[in-house]
Amino acid sequence: MIDLQDSRNEIDRVDKEMVRLFEYRMQLTRDVAEYKIQTGKKVYDKEREAGKLTALKALAGNEFNRHGVEELFTQIMSMSRKMQYSLIGKKDSDIPFTEIEDIDVTPNTKVICFGAKGSYTEQAFREYFGPEAAEENAGTFKEVMEKVSNGICDYGVLPIENTSTGGITDIYDLLVEYDISIMGEYILKVDHALLGLREAELKDITKVYSHPQGLMQCQKFLAANPQIKPMECTSTSDGAKKVLTDGDITQAALAGKQTAEVYGLKILKEQVNHESTNSTRFIIIGKEKKYKKNAKKLSICFELPHESGTLYNMLSHFIYNNLNMTKIESRPLEGKNFEYRFFVDFEGNLKDPGVRNALFGINEEAISLKILGNY
Repeated sequence: MIDLQDSRNEIDRVDKEMVRLFEYRMQLTRDVAEYKIQTGKKVYDKEREAGKLTALKALAGNEFNRHGVEELFTQIMSMSRKMQYSLIGKKDSDIPFTEIEDIDVTPNTKVICFGAKGSYTEQAFREYFGPEAAEENAGTFKEVMEKVSNGICDYGVLPIENTSTGGITDIYDLLVEYDISIMGEYILKVDHALLGLREAELKDITKVYSHPQGLMQCQKFLAANPQIKPMECTSTSDGAKKVLTDGDITQAALAGKQTAEVYGLKILKEQVNHESTNSTRFIIIGKEKKYKKNAKKLSICFELPHESGTLYNMLSHFIYNNLNMTKIESRPLEGKNFEYRFFVDFEGNLKDPGVRNALFGINEEAISLKILGNY
């Protein structure tokens, strides 16, 4: 019978030798990095790594071990690249963002908000910017992006995520399309109310208007009142505006209490949303690539080759640099079947060495990388 302790002792001996060889390999990796710094050669050589993996797998005696050798050396090569990125990144760490103390707000500051007067976005704008900034309203997300990108407005406020219904996909697509930066965020508690004309009662309502997100956040109420038909419109406040304009006692809107005050509507039922903690995250966008000195979160997006393991390799940069990823969202690439662009939020500041190292590595290995903002 095999002696268990003898086997364990031999495994310990082999493991120590593997650590010694690993450290020697990483020293050789440093030498390679110095050469690449001097010559400007890129770290990631996809063809060489694929060739090495094929050669190393051929040394193994069975299929199980071949698979294990591939997984082991894929990780070793990934760690070697990260070592090189950390060295090269110190030499080449230019990131096109400028640090500022805070966002300047004066009476001449113009901020464009999504939705008509009385919207949740307007409320978020006022609570974030205070009373000084001038307000402009837009009927679409795209209009907000365009006017900020063109410099017509200094900043824009847009909803991007809700705790009940998740991310707003249109916003993610527009963040790629327009050359703007996320400079801040604001989380607003959202309580939808059913709003109708002054003379209306709940029993009179047969149609209710709201933004698709508002309707989704009130699905349980709508399911319990099947006589009320949900109708989509561009924003919650636009729904309220339509109820007032049409003057139809059978119509109502799902919007906030502040919207009822703006349009002189009656609150037929409060807190219609099914989640009591329902909140929406709004982003503050600007044209210039600036970030506040005390910024603690980054948003980026990247595209990857349509190959096995590529997303895993990208996410390993966050683990290696001890960065806490708080969100990941994917959006399909136009004109490509089952290929995606990934949006990631993670904690950190552009000054942090770990953040710069991770961004350098992702930029080297991804098809494309865009830093959306540090806020």
